[in-house]
Amino acid sequence: MPRDESICVLGIGNVLWADEGFGVRCVEALQRRYEFAPHVALIDGGTQGLYLIQHVQQATRLLIFDAIDYGLPAGTLKLIEDDEVPRFMGAKKMSLHQTGFQEVLMLAQLTERYPQRVLLVGCQPEELDDYGGSLRPAVKLAMEDALALGVDELRRWGAAPRPRSRPLAGRDAVTFRQLDLDRYEAGRPDEDAACRHGDERFLPAPAGQPA
Repeated sequence: MPRDESICVLGIGNVLWADEGFGVRCVEALQRRYEFAPHVALIDGGTQGLYLIQHVQQATRLLIFDAIDYGLPAGTLKLIEDDEVPRFMGAKKMSLHQTGFQEVLMLAQLTERYPQRVLLVGCQPEELDDYGGSLRPAVKLAMEDALALGVDELRRWGAAPRPRSRPLAGRDAVTFRQLDLDRYEAGRPDEDAACRHGDERFLPAPAGQPA
């Protein structure tokens, strides 16, 4: 392994909007299940956009997990590699965070500090317009295949993934403990008690439902 080798595993998206949280949930699960070599960094990129530039510029290899609208059945995974990643994210953007991250990748290319290898593991979402919602079953199931693909690639890159041998300390978690998947779903109110789709004073009710 070269001395300056640096691997970044990045999950992007918003866990508060149902399947939009796919990427972050993947990185969260990777950290909970595995330990990696010292030159591997796992990052909850959330919706930080340009603030992620330093992580991309410092990486020689970049693995990205994200929800991507491919126009395919929910839960379908698709792999995009290297120079195709920024172009694909621009063409298939479905939220503002993807526009921002496309700019991050383009800026890294412009500054000639672009990773030698980039792999995007994207998952077709089922539901996005559900504030406070969680991953839908098809997308949650697809996480397992996405993680397997990611771990295989990380192993080829020299990340040395191995099952976690000691519990993850709360302060070391990539996501806030209050937002980890199990706690988030356990504390979720039912549909009648939560505003899922916005303020009814400003948004019309869906067809067939009372205003």
